[in-house]
Amino acid sequence: MKLRGLLATLVGLALVAPATASAGTFDPSTEFNLKDWVPIHLGGLDLSINRAVVYLFLGAGLSILLGLATMRWRIATVAGTRQTIGEVLYDIAQTQVAETGLPSKAIGLWFPYVATLMIFIFVINLLGFIPLPFTGETYHGVPVWGIYAATSSISVTLALALMTWLFQHIEGIRFNGPVKYFKSWIPEVPKALLPLIIPIEVISQFMRLISLSVRLYANMLAGHILILTMIGLIFIINTPPWRFFGLPAAFIFYIFEVVIVVTIQAFIFAALSAIYIGTAIEPEH
Repeated sequence: MKLRGLLATLVGLALVAPATASAGTFDPSTEFNLKDWVPIHLGGLDLSINRAVVYLFLGAGLSILLGLATMRWRIATVAGTRQTIGEVLYDIAQTQVAETGLPSKAIGLWFPYVATLMIFIFVINLLGFIPLPFTGETYHGVPVWGIYAATSSISVTLALALMTWLFQHIEGIRFNGPVKYFKSWIPEVPKALLPLIIPIEVISQFMRLISLSVRLYANMLAGHILILTMIGLIFIINTPPWRFFGLPAAFIFYIFEVVIVVTIQAFIFAALSAIYIGTAIEPEH
């Protein structure tokens, strides 16, 4: 209990650690500006390393460590706490994600992908609520600690969604052939309605890409802005008692995001990816 209290205190201090905010000028949207830390430009292609890239690298490394530590390292007949966590993650990925969305003939092929998506997004989301010294700012020479989620960048979520979207159509064509697959997009309607239905169905395929990426992006962005806005009240509002509501409100939003949103958004993204790929493989279902 003492350790939990200490961690909660450190998180609170890190959340209110000074960044660039000053009374009357705090703008939470500036926390999501991405500045190039290591500029890398190949022609018109920008491959620069910024804060989002650092979080993605860190998230990928932690995802690998999580898998190895809970599912590979010293596996025993009687599972301990560490192994139980791994078994729960594996069971959710298999029974609630892969088996729910994928046909049986494709589970062996696509289970690793959807399971990796779920774990990676979960780690990235959770990492976004752990204060780290990767704000790119300093206070008297000391790096400022703050929270930031790579999934609050539309470029990141769009790239993840684009992978699922491409795999969906590649597998649909591979399992069914191009004619049968693209024909499966069109429902059985009178021929007179086809000129109207076909464009709508084509647009709906692209809307899957947009909805999948924006859902994760919007939830993570909104959560972080709410937390930062509540903290900003401490610097902006000088009239008691209103100024004292900022930190408690930020803490409530923080707990809600960590406990509920982080897990749900990772699960939904992986589950929808499995469903999209599964319906492309067996469009009649």
